[in-house]
Amino acid sequence: MNDLLQIIDSPADLKKLERHQLHTLAHQLRAYVLDSVSKTGGHLSSNLGTVELTIALHYVFDTPHDRIVWDVGHQTYPHKILTGRRDRMHTLRQQDGISGFPRRAESEYDTFGTAHSSTSISAALGMAAAAKLKGETRKSIAVIGDGAMSAGMAYEALNNAGVMPDCDLLVILNDNDMSISPPVGALNKYLARLMSGKFYATAKNVGRQVLGGVPPLFELAKKFEEHAKGMVVPATMFEEFGFNYIGPIDGHDLESLIPTLQNLKELGGPQFLHVVTKKGQGYKLAEADPVAYHGPSKFDPAVGLVPSTAPSKKSYTQVFGGWLCDMAAADHRLVGITPAMREGSGMVEFERRFPARYFDVGIAEQHAVTFAAGIATEGLKPVVAIYSTFLQRGYDQLIHDVALQNLDVTFALDRAGLVGADGATHAGNYDLAYLRCIPNMVVMAASDEAECRAMLTTAFLHDGPAAVRYPRGTAAASHAASGSTATLAPLAMGKGVLLREGPQAARSPASAPRVAILAFGSMVTAALAAGETLDATVANMRFVKPIDLELLRDIAQRHDLLVTVEEGSIMGGAGSACAEALCEVAIVRPFLHLGLPDQFIDHGDPVQLLARSGLSEEGIVTATRERLVQMARCEPTGAGELREPRLVVNNG
Repeated sequence: MNDLLQIIDSPADLKKLERHQLHTLAHQLRAYVLDSVSKTGGHLSSNLGTVELTIALHYVFDTPHDRIVWDVGHQTYPHKILTGRRDRMHTLRQQDGISGFPRRAESEYDTFGTAHSSTSISAALGMAAAAKLKGETRKSIAVIGDGAMSAGMAYEALNNAGVMPDCDLLVILNDNDMSISPPVGALNKYLARLMSGKFYATAKNVGRQVLGGVPPLFELAKKFEEHAKGMVVPATMFEEFGFNYIGPIDGHDLESLIPTLQNLKELGGPQFLHVVTKKGQGYKLAEADPVAYHGPSKFDPAVGLVPSTAPSKKSYTQVFGGWLCDMAAADHRLVGITPAMREGSGMVEFERRFPARYFDVGIAEQHAVTFAAGIATEGLKPVVAIYSTFLQRGYDQLIHDVALQNLDVTFALDRAGLVGADGATHAGNYDLAYLRCIPNMVVMAASDEAECRAMLTTAFLHDGPAAVRYPRGTAAASHAASGSTATLAPLAMGKGVLLREGPQAARSPASAPRVAILAFGSMVTAALAAGETLDATVANMRFVKPIDLELLRDIAQRHDLLVTVEEGSIMGGAGSACAEALCEVAIVRPFLHLGLPDQFIDHGDPVQLLARSGLSEEGIVTATRERLVQMARCEPTGAGELREPRLVVNNG
């Protein structure tokens, strides 16, 4: 049979197919997604589940004139393939390649960037309102996963849409009973109670007895049972919001999807379609374990994921998970909280060992922060495990509900700094800047495994809000004076440590300027290597707030150039903290701030991205030498004249 997928370069090509050909196309598209992701890595389970829905949407609606917003955007690989990017899928999530999420700059079919969840209904409603204001006729469609529906923002948008009956908005709930971690929430539990209740069980048994001898009626009753949760609760709930509710329908059945969407296309006002899909659909291994196949690295589809037999170093996420269990065993007051990232934040073992003290609040970061604040008011000690980029969503709660009340909440910030393939939307570039300006906050950056544990202990024992940031990936080997990887010993509050001393001879007019590198967190290893080349002093500052003013003052008084290095935003970050601290005590020294530039950094290999940002050993050395040359050109002589340029640094 002809490969239909190879002739589809746009939805216009898709519309030329006969309806019966769409089933073949779905099979080919699913196989292409599986083959493609197995070669590049990426999100798999969710994309295998949206194949038929994607085909049906582009077949029925006039895209991109009709707007489709996908939420969360990691389910859009079939959409990308059908909208002209099939032959670029081999570049997925790689440097200069296509994004793993919708991206407006990438395609006119990507109407809204949705790498974080629960924004689609708001965005699509805004598009619908704009179309009405401009006198344009078009549908705005939000495709939202059931995990994303747990966030309050989705319900805020539903509530708003219900009072805008003239806006042509279609919300499609892609219900696969699975976000990333297992689904949580009151609605899910209510449905479980309903289906397991005595009345329902009795009715079901009577139905079996009465209809068991009439196979067609018995099959009809079984289908009713399968979809009862949608018939009993969602219809009422969403219609109370002002939506016309339809469903649930099988999201893999094109013969149901296409006619339903065609009917909805003709209806005005807020419409709500509930479709039921299966993560990993069509690939048995992903169907059986959708969590493992949520975001796999490269693998052989014929074999599946194979555990590595090579000894592997601990990741920072694993370091946190081990510390959390150890501290929970030592202190019964510890409570662990995650916003739907049990696996990603390393809390699987903690949930197994301490289930009563484990809380997954769903994709609801704002609630997670204030929930932790409430727990802290009762004398317990909550630890919020959250990605740096996701804490941004709970920033108001962090300020008003935690810091303002000086409540004892520990924040474990995973994925701090660049994150590689997920790109700008998931990068934790801003936490140092947005945390250190908040009163009462303690902010630490871990440089290795032992230090990460010690910092987490320090934060936990501190009576007030504290955050520890650590990067994605393998934990660095322990540096000097970092502490033990097995104990729960804290660090001295607000104290950094010297790792390397540069030359300290008294300076003469002909001597080379003395350089000190002040490194934070993940940059300590590269800074140490650069320090060897430059023969510079190197300090692991450890604390961004409170900054170690005693160490900083001592270094400033003995050195001519201070180089700060951080894997975070230069603007307002740790380097700024150092400069501000010295300014307060009237010490003036030349600074070179190295960090992430004032721009969004795309997806790619993390090591290469850091090098491009000047945050490798070579980058630190080059930037320091360039600054020393600039200083030499501008250095005044005793007569008030400028000296001639001279290179004044050891070339190593």
